[in-house]
Amino acid sequence: MTRAPRRAGPLVALLAAHGTSLAGNVLTLVALPLHVLAETGSASLTGLTGVVATLPVVVGGALGGVLVDRYGYRRSSVAADLASGATIALVPLLAATTGLPLWGLLLLVLLSGLLDAPGETARAALLPEAARAAGVPLERAVGWMSAVERAARLVGAPAAGFLVLALGALPVLAVDAATFALAALLVGRWVPAALDRPRPDGPGAGYWAELGEGLRFLVREPVLRLVVLVVLVTNALDAASSSVLRPVWADARPDGAAALGLLVGTMGGGALVGSLLFGAVGHRLPRRATFVVAFALCGPPQLLVLASGWSLGPVLVVTALAGVAAGAINPVLSTVELERVPPGLRARVFGAVRAGCWAAMPLGALGAGVAVDLVGLRPVLLAGAAAYLLVVLAPLTGGAWRGMDRASLSAPQPPAAAPRA
Repeated sequence: MTRAPRRAGPLVALLAAHGTSLAGNVLTLVALPLHVLAETGSASLTGLTGVVATLPVVVGGALGGVLVDRYGYRRSSVAADLASGATIALVPLLAATTGLPLWGLLLLVLLSGLLDAPGETARAALLPEAARAAGVPLERAVGWMSAVERAARLVGAPAAGFLVLALGALPVLAVDAATFALAALLVGRWVPAALDRPRPDGPGAGYWAELGEGLRFLVREPVLRLVVLVVLVTNALDAASSSVLRPVWADARPDGAAALGLLVGTMGGGALVGSLLFGAVGHRLPRRATFVVAFALCGPPQLLVLASGWSLGPVLVVTALAGVAAGAINPVLSTVELERVPPGLRARVFGAVRAGCWAAMPLGALGAGVAVDLVGLRPVLLAGAAAYLLVVLAPLTGGAWRGMDRASLSAPQPPAAAPRA
């Protein structure tokens, strides 16, 4: 029997497209809160901006999964990037011509995010086929994708800070639009149609029935249910930090935009190192213990150091170490998901998982903005660190969490042509 030749090109193109698109998103996530804070001076409105930036992931990821499963991962990835890029490009265009009120800016950002979320789901769902074509083990490919995500933050966040200083916040969104176009080109040109996996039987029993099928699968998987609950809370705290607490901390500094970009980029750089380390040795580590230790070393320290009053140097050191710990979290979670979800359900289940994990992020951002206005930055940082630590210790209780350490389920395999928080 002749073994099919290995083709690394589709995997490389998929990872490059994923990183390019996410780097552009980071530009917007840094530039947008700084713009709103500079224009309004209100932490509450900055928190509202965080709601608008994160809510589409909840809605678009959950509702778009059915369409991605129906029409194919490759096709959906390209279409989503093109549509989202065109929408975000309207923000600087309208601002420079007719003018753009705050509500209009937020509406366009909301629409762009709704279109972008299914694209990210589609690229994740393509990973097993691309890995198989390249002859790469699934767990290693998951580690590489996580490293690419971290690298996108490493590049995008400092670039955003300096671009905001040089160009202003809204012109940075035009760069985001260009990254969407490049991501669509990479997938459309170098990920072959043979890897696309639309439903072989076309649409099933109807949109809502298919959506319910994905939700029911998630509900029946106890490990995935518990993961969603924990990451739901930690993501809300992370959204509060990225959308409100860090910008407010940076706004009080003379080097505000640059300091914020360096902070986010340092976190991404540390997480990149952590993801690469996990890719090298992660298969030898107990998943549940790795998950708990990584979360405990990642979340609380980066909030506590902002409350410390230390200078930028020590803050960046602690943030880098927290990032290294964070680098192991998403590969663990993605591998667990890809082991348990069959190909025909990937986009729907991944969309439901992501929606569940992100569901409280708008509330986290909005609540942090209100809390900072009421009691100040430092008490909110200390309370957030305590809540973070309490939640991430939950897997130590055992029970269904032990499923993270069991290899009782093998990774689902594509048909025989031959996976944070």
